[in-house]
Amino acid sequence: MPDNALTRLRAALTAFFALDGFVFAGWVVRIPAVKHQTHASTGALGLALLGVSAGAVVTMTLTGRLCRRYGSHPVTVVCAVLLSLSVALPPLTHSAWALGAVLLVFGAAYGGINVAFNSAAVDLVAALRRPIMPSFHAAFSLGGMVGAGVGGFVAGHLTPTRHLLCLTVIGLLVTAVAGRTLLRQPPPRPAERAQDRSEPPHPRRLDGRTRGVVVVLGLIALCTAYGEGAMADWGALHFQQDLGASPGVAAAGYSCFALAMTVGRLTGSTLLQRLGRTRTIVAGGSTAAAGMLLGCLAPSVWAALLGFAVTGVGLANLFPVAVERAGALAGPSGVAVASTLGYGGMLVGPPAIGFMADWLSLPAALTSVAVLAAVAAAVGFTTRRSTGG
Repeated sequence: MPDNALTRLRAALTAFFALDGFVFAGWVVRIPAVKHQTHASTGALGLALLGVSAGAVVTMTLTGRLCRRYGSHPVTVVCAVLLSLSVALPPLTHSAWALGAVLLVFGAAYGGINVAFNSAAVDLVAALRRPIMPSFHAAFSLGGMVGAGVGGFVAGHLTPTRHLLCLTVIGLLVTAVAGRTLLRQPPPRPAERAQDRSEPPHPRRLDGRTRGVVVVLGLIALCTAYGEGAMADWGALHFQQDLGASPGVAAAGYSCFALAMTVGRLTGSTLLQRLGRTRTIVAGGSTAAAGMLLGCLAPSVWAALLGFAVTGVGLANLFPVAVERAGALAGPSGVAVASTLGYGGMLVGPPAIGFMADWLSLPAALTSVAVLAAVAAAVGFTTRRSTGG
């Protein structure tokens, strides 16, 4: 595939990563308003938020199969349409159970697009033979930062219904533009196979040893996704409920986290080239653990904002490194397995933090993010040989 075609493909995939972060962040900053609207307790909200992760986990393995059969590009476009439409549903609900049901649909679209565009990105990384995977996830974080910032700005001017409906319109427009590039171009061949056009593509499958490595990578992704989900679902509520921040400042907490992740991921390719996978994972997990302890236990808003930013820098490259390596080992199947385990962290996180917050307090519950970040660092170090660190 010519270089200009690869450049267009990279730009289109970057747009979808950014859209995913933008839409998801637009939803999470309105969680406090939707909680008030549904009159849900903290525990009930945790169960409702479980719908996002449950929907994602259920569809991820299926999406891997669809990508092998139909290609990752068409599946990405279809999932983007579903994501854009479903984000408008949460503010239409008036009970925790109804909210959980529509979040199941939203989560299914969210999980599907994550497997699809990560699979497409793995193919592009292999064709370019450069560690650019963090740059795609930087686009997701940048989209999240912008989405949270816009959400915080319009929180006092637009109802959640109108705000999320605007996200639907924006999502469909971006999909219409970027989707044309994906639908017109097949996934690129790996560079080492480019000269042999007669070689038929053989889908990479999971044997016993490879599955074990992918599961380890998925465990690292799980610890990371737990932290990302906690910051998204509970960060704004922590600032408002525990620190007395306004809705705008509460949204800024997630914006700081997303901005820090964006910066960390933009420098991720350089970091990987200099440190390698293992050192990147160990340093990132350790940094995130320290940052989260500050973010959830600090008594002031500004110290908590700093802690959220440090956590974002630490978590930035753990998930993309794990998913890219799993995809390189086993194609869409590897991405699906690692992503399913990863978003299992989001599956466990919302209700776990909600219940712990009811029993103890929300700041105490959020310390679990620091614990799992440290676990990710430990797993990355102890399995450095098997994961190719």
